[in-house]
Amino acid sequence: MDQGWRAGVDVTAEVLIEIVSALIVGLSLGLLGAGGSILTVPILVYVLHEPAKLAIAESLIIVGCIALAAVVRYAIQRSIDWRMAIVVGAPGMLGSFAGAAVSQLVPTAAQMLLFAAVVLAAAWRMLAVRPVSTSEVFPSRPLWQALLAGLAVGMLTGLVGVGGGFLLVPALVLFLGLPMHTAVPTSLVIIVANSAVGFAKHASALTRDGSGELHWRAIAIFVIVGVIGSLSGTALAPHIPQRILRLAFAWVLVAIGLAIAAHEVHSLLT
Repeated sequence: MDQGWRAGVDVTAEVLIEIVSALIVGLSLGLLGAGGSILTVPILVYVLHEPAKLAIAESLIIVGCIALAAVVRYAIQRSIDWRMAIVVGAPGMLGSFAGAAVSQLVPTAAQMLLFAAVVLAAAWRMLAVRPVSTSEVFPSRPLWQALLAGLAVGMLTGLVGVGGGFLLVPALVLFLGLPMHTAVPTSLVIIVANSAVGFAKHASALTRDGSGELHWRAIAIFVIVGVIGSLSGTALAPHIPQRILRLAFAWVLVAIGLAIAAHEVHSLLT
């Protein structure tokens, strides 16, 4: 009886941690339009203690589903540039498949160190680069640059489980000349496509080698609560200075990136 009660308490505590974590992920997406997978992967690995390769697969389906909910809203508003989504998304899906395939050959520590580097790069961009105004429009660059950017972001998605919104949005604005209000929803379409392909490849590999089973309860909680958090963050965003949000989130990313790097280097040395 006592053991059953303790098991029930443990499960309840775990579910509460998952709910709070999912809310944080959703709020970051709603407030900033990015950062979902950058938070999801370390939460799954270091808070919920899941194997890194399993966490990356789960992160892809979680972030993909949350992004899909936003895509539906933007599609109704007709603010998505579907042609550009296909132009950048096609090489992105190819890159995501390739990245997911390569990730099966990469040691876990190296994979997480690469993830830490991506987190720090995202933080640097938030701290060092001037945010693009919603009213700014840039001249488009050669199409091959956009295709290459889509391929590179897709490979990162498949390899370490990041959606890549912090890279896709500036790529769409600077390479293709999309206005910011179109680039954000268009990037979400690409994230959904890349995440779907990457997740399918990771899931097939997990099934084939029996290295782990997907935790569907955690995935469902993250998706449902994440969508609610994302909608709440979107409603709150106009009332909070974006500069303060970006700076605060950037320093959180610095702490996360350095902590992941320190943890993985310590694991390699001991």
